[in-house]
Amino acid sequence: MEGKVSGRRAILRAGVAGAAISALPLVNVHGQSSGGRMAIGLWDHWVGEPANAEMRKIVGEWAQANRMEVQIDFITTVGNKNLLTIAAEAQAKRGHDILAFPTWEVHAQQELLEPVDDVMGRLSEKYGQLNPVVNYLSRVKGKYLGVPAISGSQYKPSLGRIDLLKQHAGLDVQAMFPAEPRLGPGAENWNWEAFIKAAEACQKAGVPFGMPYGTFPDATDWLGALFASYGGALVNEKGDITLKTDGVRQALETASRIASVVPRDVFSWDDASNNRALISGQSALIFNPPSAWAVAARDAPQVAEQVWSFPSPSGPRGRFTPYLPYFWGVWNFGRNKTAAKALLEHLSQREQAARMVQASGGYDIPPFQSMTDFPTWSEVGPPKGVVYNYPIKPHHQAQPSIAYSPAPPEIAVQMYNQGIHAKMVARVVQNKEPVDRVLAWAEREIEGFKRG
Repeated sequence: MEGKVSGRRAILRAGVAGAAISALPLVNVHGQSSGGRMAIGLWDHWVGEPANAEMRKIVGEWAQANRMEVQIDFITTVGNKNLLTIAAEAQAKRGHDILAFPTWEVHAQQELLEPVDDVMGRLSEKYGQLNPVVNYLSRVKGKYLGVPAISGSQYKPSLGRIDLLKQHAGLDVQAMFPAEPRLGPGAENWNWEAFIKAAEACQKAGVPFGMPYGTFPDATDWLGALFASYGGALVNEKGDITLKTDGVRQALETASRIASVVPRDVFSWDDASNNRALISGQSALIFNPPSAWAVAARDAPQVAEQVWSFPSPSGPRGRFTPYLPYFWGVWNFGRNKTAAKALLEHLSQREQAARMVQASGGYDIPPFQSMTDFPTWSEVGPPKGVVYNYPIKPHHQAQPSIAYSPAPPEIAVQMYNQGIHAKMVARVVQNKEPVDRVLAWAEREIEGFKRG
C-alpha cells in the first residue's frame, strides 16, 4: 500500500462562474440558480491527480445538474489525517455532509451515521449481488449505515514477477491465469502447498516472496485470507472463541512454514516494505493492489513489464482474496442529508464506477459482482492485462475476505488492529513456543477484547 500527502481542495459551484477562492484548485460548474450547499470529504487517492480529477468532474456534473454548491476536500491517510478528521467531526457534530470511512469506521461511528437502506435497496435491485464483506462491515442492527465506495476499495491478490516465477519456480502465471474469462493449465493446483514450494525456490534464487508478518494491514489481510482458506476462524459470528480447532492449527502451521522461506526481517515490515521489495526487483511475489505495479511502471519500467496479478492460493476450504473496502457515509447531523444520499447514489451507478476504475488504472473495485467486466482491467499495461485478474472474476472460484470475520465487528476490529494472526506466528517462529501455548495466549487476548 502506498500513501501520499495532499492539501488539495476543490470547490464545485453551481451558479457561480469564474469564481476564484484563495489559491485552491477550482472547478467551476455553471447552473441557473443555487439549489443548496454541501461539503464532502473524500479519500485522497493513492493514484493521485488522475483519479481525484475524475472524481471532481463526476461530482461537478452532478452539482451542475442539481444546481448545488458542493465543496470537496481530498483527505490523505498519511498521518491518519482521515481518522483524525472523522474523530474531530464526530466529537464536534459538525463538518462534512459526506465523509469517506475506512474499513471498520462505519461500525465505530454507528450512532452518528444516517441509515442508507433506501439507497442500498435501489442499488442492489439494479445491480444484483453485493460483495459479502460490504454487508459484514456496513450493516449494523439490520441497517445499512454506509454506501460502499468505489474509490479506494481494493483487493490484495498475488502480484508476481512473470519472469522470476517461471525461471525459479516453474510457474507460468500468465498461462495459469490469462487475461481472459478462463483458467489455464496448472491454475487448479495453485494452493498453499504450491505457494510454499515456489517461495522456497525463489528464496534460494535470491528473490524471496515479500510476505510481511507485522501488525500493518498488508500482513493482516493476507494472513486473514490464509486462515479463512483453512476454516480457521478465531471467533464465530456469535462471539464465541473458536480457535482451538484443526483449521486454526493447520493455518498456523502453514503460515509458520511460509515464514521460514521468506526474508527474516518480515516481522518488522510495514505496508511499504513489500511494495519496495517488488519494485526494486528483490522479490518475486507480494500480495497487493496494483499500486506497486503502477509505481514500478513510473520508476522501474523494466520491472513493471514483468508483473502479473493473479488470485491468492487456495486452501482446504476454498480460495479467499483479501478485500479492504472504503465507505461513503452521511452524518446524521449533516445539513443536507437528502442531497447527500442522492449524490452517493449517483456516484454508485455503473457509468460512474467505470469512470473511476479507468481513472485509477484499474485500482478501484466496485462492490457489485456485475461490475467486474469493465474493459480497463483488460487494457491496462504493460504488460497488457496485468490487472485483469486483480478483481475477483466468477471463474476464479474465489471469495472476498476480511481478516477475523465472521467475528462480531466490534471484536474483529480489535484483533485486526492488534495483528493477532501475525503475533501468533511470531510466537511459534521467533519464540519457539508450542502451538498449544500460543493458542492459550490468543484466547486470553481475545477474552480481553470481548470484555472491552
